[in-house]
Amino acid sequence: MKKKGLGEFEELVLLAVCILDGKAYGVSVKEEIEKHTGRSILLGAVHITLYRLQDKGLLVSELGGNTAKRGDRRKRLFTITDVGSRQLRSSQEVRQSMWKLIPFLKTGL
Repeated sequence: MKKKGLGEFEELVLLAVCILDGKAYGVSVKEEIEKHTGRSILLGAVHITLYRLQDKGLLVSELGGNTAKRGDRRKRLFTITDVGSRQLRSSQEVRQSMWKLIPFLKTGL
């Protein structure tokens, strides 16, 4: 069976988790994606995607420390797995190889 690729939003979430390097939780991932895409993102969509990527084995999570600011609730922090890193790299390679095949880019127009 062939591996299923990442959807665009899944890829953005994985990239944000990597950028945040150990500080990735729902709100921080949402803000990182919005900062780089200029799009408004629903927090619920981020949470659903984080857990879906975790179920696929592309992310792992652990509870961070609690803070008074959050009413002593702890943040769930996400990090990418080796499998997730390989999947992200594979997506990047496919995109780059396809960009190189666009005729007007090859001629420099």
